[in-house]
Amino acid sequence: MKQSEINEASTVELQEKLAESKQAYSDLKMAHTISPLENPIQLRSHRRTIARIATELTKREE
Repeated sequence: MKQSEINEASTVELQEKLAESKQAYSDLKMAHTISPLENPIQLRSHRRTIARIATELTKREE
């Protein structure tokens, strides 16, 4: 998810997307533990997306 998409989304949408992203990251991490992923960079991109969304939610709380 790009930063511009995050900025345009509502707070409720961001909270839903954060939950989805955390679940997807958890699933990928588990799959990578069992057998190596074809593209392990996916882990990094999911982790960074989670951080971007969480940061935006924190900014909106202020």
